Amino acid sequence: MTQSEPQKKTSGFMKALKPSAQLAAVIGSDAVPRTEVTKRLWAYIKEHNLQNPQNKRNILCDDKLKAVMGKDEVTMFEMTGLVGKHLAQP
Repeated sequence: MTQSEPQKKTSGFMKALKPSAQLAAVIGSDAVPRTEVTKRLWAYIKEHNLQNPQNKRNILCDDKLKAVMGKDEVTMFEMTGLVGKHLAQP
């Protein structure tokens, strides 16, 4: 690539998004990229010991996470889809 070529656009994952009030209770109210949302969610899950001890791929939701996820237990794969509904353009 030469210096005269235009730079690539940043991906959608890097675009800062505003969390809903329910999600903000878990990760904070700052607008952040999806990658940072996932990092902060995992930090919260580990800090509060919310992984299912029998199956570490499942997350046991406390009251704050249940407000975001809508149920008592979710898989780590479900989590990203459910969290996406709580993110909006700032």
